[in-house]
Parts: sequence; C-alpha cells; structure tokens
Amino acid sequence: MATTPADRSPESTLAFFREGYRFISTRCERYDTDIFTARLLLEQTIFLRGREAAELFYDTERFRRAGAAPKRGQRTLTGQGGVQGLDGAAHADRKAMFMSIMTPSAVARLGQLFADQWRSRLAGWGGTGPVVLRDEVGPLLLRAVCAWAGVPLPESEVVRRNAQMQAMIDGPAALGPRHWRGLRGRLRAERWIADVVERVRTGTLPAPAGSALAVIAEHRDADGRLLPRRVAAVELINVLRPTVAVDRYVVFAALALHDHPAWRDRVRTGDEPTEWFVQEVRRYYPFFPVAFARVRHSFEWQGHHFPKGRRVLLDLYGTNHHPRLWAEPEQFHPERFAGWRDDPYGFVPQGGGSHLGGHRCAGEWITIELMKQAVGLLAGAMDYQVPPQDLALNLSRVPTLPPSGFVLTGVRRAG
Repeated sequence: MATTPADRSPESTLAFFREGYRFISTRCERYDTDIFTARLLLEQTIFLRGREAAELFYDTERFRRAGAAPKRGQRTLTGQGGVQGLDGAAHADRKAMFMSIMTPSAVARLGQLFADQWRSRLAGWGGTGPVVLRDEVGPLLLRAVCAWAGVPLPESEVVRRNAQMQAMIDGPAALGPRHWRGLRGRLRAERWIADVVERVRTGTLPAPAGSALAVIAEHRDADGRLLPRRVAAVELINVLRPTVAVDRYVVFAALALHDHPAWRDRVRTGDEPTEWFVQEVRRYYPFFPVAFARVRHSFEWQGHHFPKGRRVLLDLYGTNHHPRLWAEPEQFHPERFAGWRDDPYGFVPQGGGSHLGGHRCAGEWITIELMKQAVGLLAGAMDYQVPPQDLALNLSRVPTLPPSGFVLTGVRRAG
C-alpha cells in the first residue's frame, strides 16, 4: 500500500483560508503527488487533484454528497436540503427536475433576456461617467433570470435582492463580516422565495407553464409529495444565485479581452472563436475552488486507503491548471479548445462527470450562453476605455475578482 503524504501542520484550516485557490496545488507540488491528507475544520481530510482523481471523485458508488459540505457553506452558498447534498434516487429525481428546465431553447431565451437587459442599460452608461462592470452585471443577470424563471422582481427590489445573492456567493469561504453577510443574505432570500412559492401553490400568483418557478413549486417526489416550502425556496435560489454568479465570469471575460486585445476581433468573426475564448476564460480564471464528498465505503485506490466516512476535496481550480493536463496552464490560450472533445473529468470549472446522473452543474450551459452573449456585447456592441486601475487577482480570496471591479470609461454604443 502506498503511503499517502500528510501535510505537516496539525491543523490546516487557517492555511486553507489564507492560501485560497493555491492551497491544494501548492501541497501537491511540494509532495510530488495528486493526493495528500490534512486536517481541515478539525477533521482529517483527503485532498485530490487531476483527471484520474476527478473520475474517482465523481464515482457515486464510492462517494456520497450527504454530510460532505461544511455547514458554513450550506448556510450561505447552497442552502440546506438542496440537490447538492443528495444521493441516489433522491438526487436523481431532483436533478431531473432541474434538467427539465435546461432545454436548448430555454437556455437561448435566458441568453437573449440578458442581452436585452445589457443593451437597455448600455443606453444610460454613456452619460454616467465611469462604469464599474462588476456592479452593473449582477443586477442585469438577476433581472434576466427572474423574468426567465417566472419570479416577480419589482425594480425597487433589484438592488436589495442582488445584494443578498452576492452575499451568499461571497460568504462560504470567508471569516467574520463577509460570512455573516452571507448568513443574512441566505435567510432573507429564502424568506422571499418561500413566499413566492407559497403564493403559487395557493393560486394567488400565476407561474408561467414550464418556468423554473412552476416546475419547482409543483414538483412532487417519488412518494407524490410536494417539496417542503423551504426546500423549494432553496432549489429556486439554486437557479437564481448561480446565474447571478456568472457576473464573475463576465468580469473575467472583460479582463481577458483587455489583456489579449487581438481576441476582440477574433470573437467578432464567428461563434467558434467565441466558444474557444469562453471556455478558456472558464479554465484559466478562478471560480469556485473545490468540491466536497464523503467516502461511502472503505476502498483502495492506486494504493491509497480511503476509509469510510472520510471527507474528500477535489481541487477544481488545480485540475484546470494541472501541468500534465494542460500545456502551459498558466498562459491564456483559447486555441487549445479548437477541436476540443468534452472531457467531463479533465475540465471541471463547474464540476465533473455527468450532467444528468452525476453532480456536474445543471446550469453549465446557461453559464456558457451568458458568457457568449457578454463577450459579443463587450467586443461588438460597445466602445469603451479601460483606465489605469488595480486588476490583479488575489488568489488568496475566495471567490476573487479584480479589486477595482473592472472600471470602464467613455462607454458608448459601437458606431
């Protein structure tokens, strides 16, 4: 049996929060391995990265999701009782519910709603002075996804509801005030959406047929029972919140266009270069760093022992930057996706494995469509300048963004 390297620190939690996206890869490189153990949140944990590790990690016969994610993440980011923490038949039933609303036509409609919101807002950007892209995109995405999902969103509530979504996204890997804001954001958003669900169920709010609101509010489990109101709220937020989180990818796409200006012309030439560009943004830039699971039953893998119940973390960011998977992984090269055949384990920005039967993000197609729309708008629908500002990414902060939020000046419609 192989000896699994163990981190030297008696407790690695503070280092995990301090080092962020680099924590796992730094130790994998230190020990020349893609597997090691360390204590995290006072619990012995196995850390993995790489394609083979991802293929193992998404084996639902060997791993479960129930009880895997830390409570702090459930209480801020994902909610309690949602699809991310289910296994077996319950997970399959809930995942099928989500997949039923992710049809190609539905995804395209959400992309168009977002583009329409952007163009409408663009008319007012020209006279407002500097525009902080990060502050603008979240509300655009929230308006679009609420309209798409059938969730009423009065204009007077956009700022408040966006702040709640942002707090949930920002809270799980934070300590202190950021985490507390995430807790408050989760509580208030669940109250809001639970009330919306109740109004649909009592007939006081019509939900468009086939909308996310209708599908989730009316969903019945294998025993014919409606989801508890709070769980239905969690699942509807699991449509809204990840869509708002795409604002980070949009900012990264703007940053990539700024750093690699030749791609502005290339993405105007057709869908294929835009696809390459979007996928490389998803690979290169940091989104969420890890995924959690627990060992279902004890087993051996490549000589390493996985005891029953042990928490396991897969390094998503590190896998997307693995030097044995990606040539020059720290360079931005969209051409690497020319002729790309989807590898569900080597490219895992939003999880790996199967969309339908596994734990890969159901909204991945939405993310790609929204990013394509944003890239097309940035490169073709508007002119702007990027003044001097702090655009450095702090990989110790999870999730991260340029400190400036990406400031634009001289914004106007493209002539």
